[in-house]
Amino acid sequence: MRRERSLMLDTATRLLFPTLLLASLFLLVVGHDQPGGGFSGGLVAGAALVLRFLAGGDAETRTALRLRPGLLLAAGVLAASGTGAVPLLLGEPLLTAGKTSLRLPVIGAWIGEVALSTTLLFEAGVYAVVLGLVQTLLRTLGSDSEEHQ
Repeated sequence: MRRERSLMLDTATRLLFPTLLLASLFLLVVGHDQPGGGFSGGLVAGAALVLRFLAGGDAETRTALRLRPGLLLAAGVLAASGTGAVPLLLGEPLLTAGKTSLRLPVIGAWIGEVALSTTLLFEAGVYAVVLGLVQTLLRTLGSDSEEHQ
């Protein structure tokens, strides 16, 4: 039995989904020098996927994020563990963050130097792991609900 889609939920989802994804990226980038930037950003992006799932089911979620969850999980674990382990190869303690600053041609004219840290790459890995886990959960729930209908 096919359920009717809610016009109000569909419209709200179309407005909120890109906004939530942008907010999750903001949390990732702004919180990268503080604990939890990748985790909280990943949770907000996961909430956006859950909203798409509630609005249109598994098919809607698959079109919202075309990356396979296994790929996201693998890339996230590789990025997080790689940035944590590379300092060991350089004779530094585990999870030592590398920092540098660049003067980018266009952006540097407005804000000066841009500070970069390996912490952002670590947090991006955590973000990808959380998003991959949420996507795996939604695909599992979606496959169960479609089999019983």
